[in-house]
Amino acid sequence: MDNATRSERSRNAALEAAIAIIARDGPGRLTLDAIARESGLSKGGVMHQFRTKEAVLKALLERQMAHFEEFSSAYMAKVSATSPNPNLATQLATVREAATSPNSAALALVAAVVENPSLMALPREREMKRMAAIREEAADPDLAMLRWAGAIGLLLSSLFGMSPLNRDEQQRLFARLLDDAQWHGLEQSPAKRPAKSGAASTARAASRRKRA
Repeated sequence: MDNATRSERSRNAALEAAIAIIARDGPGRLTLDAIARESGLSKGGVMHQFRTKEAVLKALLERQMAHFEEFSSAYMAKVSATSPNPNLATQLATVREAATSPNSAALALVAAVVENPSLMALPREREMKRMAAIREEAADPDLAMLRWAGAIGLLLSSLFGMSPLNRDEQQRLFARLLDDAQWHGLEQSPAKRPAKSGAASTARAASRRKRA
């Protein structure tokens, strides 16, 4: 086994150990010593990969972001030619994927927020761009946001053990959020929504005329 492969295996072992510790004991018990014990690596081996606990949390966050980014890209490619709201559909499907992933993985993201809120700057920036894309494509941006917020609520209530829904009920609600046909009758016409002013409104109107 070459050095690069050995190093990658050690890095993955340390990250898996970190997730196990967070899921079992909570983020407050995550230390480099605990990672070494859990993974079977020496502390020196762990520190060769991660100098600090914060570096471990950042790596966990980046790994989860990469996973969901890959999922989102594949889903977008699948629905971009058929869905009237491909960005919304992709976001809803990605949230559903997060909700059905093992809680230990989601807890890693929670740990990153608790321990170092500044780590959320990058995912927050990406979410803002995605929200702008959802609003741009939607016939009723407010309704699109409500569907997105409903999906986030399902995810968070499940993550924090607050949901009264079983898995089948949760999946049925996600399916309804994803089904555009369920929402057409609730869309407000532009005339009934508060008027928007400025360049953003002009650009949105031009974009819709172009699509039409």
